Amino acid sequence: MNLRQTMLLTAAAAALSAAFAVPAFAQGTASETQRDINQQQRIENGLKGGQLTTGEAAKLEKGEARINRMQAHAEADGKLSAQEKAKIQQAQNKESAKIDQAKHNGIVGNPNSASSQRMQADVQRNVNQEKRIEQGVKSGELTKREVGSLEKGQAHVDAAEAHVGKDGHVSAKEQARVQARENHQSKRIFKEKHNAKVAG
Repeated sequence: MNLRQTMLLTAAAAALSAAFAVPAFAQGTASETQRDINQQQRIENGLKGGQLTTGEAAKLEKGEARINRMQAHAEADGKLSAQEKAKIQQAQNKESAKIDQAKHNGIVGNPNSASSQRMQADVQRNVNQEKRIEQGVKSGELTKREVGSLEKGQAHVDAAEAHVGKDGHVSAKEQARVQARENHQSKRIFKEKHNAKVAG
């Protein structure tokens, strides 16, 4: 192989690497959002399997709301420092332990009850919305500031779920209020992903 061929192959390899590289922002922010997705899925699975009662899930959603507020605050300036990331990860680790403890404390729920079914549906919406945010991060459709704003919206939804389920029961009327918040958040995610702003 001559020098010209070697140079061409090197240039082609570099171009290919750049095309598939994920920006550091996407890696950092997407990993936090992926944790949100995982924790919400664990809560939903706990409800479906009867390992979590509606009241336990509501308490866990309160913790999820706190983490989302932390993410919103950290990303409000368009940056996520190593210190902020570590603080969020520590909070997520604590919440993960709480989910595990609640799922294995011997208290069982009725996954077929209307109340549990309503909470399951609401938590599934959380999973879907967080996945849409994560996809927006990975595609570059969402900036850090936009992610921060959307995580603040997710915190409001989680807090609403925590509030309606704190007595261990979610009525149809209470679920309708939560769904209204989730619908508003869904529109915001769509709007932020389809505006002219892109992650740099």
